[in-house]
Amino acid sequence: MHFDHAGIATTDADELAELYTDLFGLERVHEEVFDGMRVVFLECGESYFELLEPIEGGTIAHYLEENGPGIHHLALATDDIEGALETVRDHDVTLVDEEPRPGAWGHSVAFLHPRDTGGILLELVEH
Repeated sequence: MHFDHAGIATTDADELAELYTDLFGLERVHEEVFDGMRVVFLECGESYFELLEPIEGGTIAHYLEENGPGIHHLALATDDIEGALETVRDHDVTLVDEEPRPGAWGHSVAFLHPRDTGGILLELVEH
């Protein structure tokens, strides 16, 4: 596994993308509308900032209402999401997603509950 991306909840993905591009020289490499939100990926070395802007109600809109803008989740890439989920189950970590589901960029993803992962929502993503 390796670090894949940080998911950042924001009310304005374009504004934040422009700021990170100006500050850090990051390049916008992918953008899509997915699951009620605009998703913008900025390349940062071997990983990404994933900017999440809600365009209708949903998980990210709720997160922003409760917490304001900021880091929503951290993601780890795996070549075998089923095997990674089995390891998670073996360690009695609560899964948000019992089975992989479609994520941005067409990847398979599954989330681990923050109560069992040090207060951080973790995402497994298979490319």
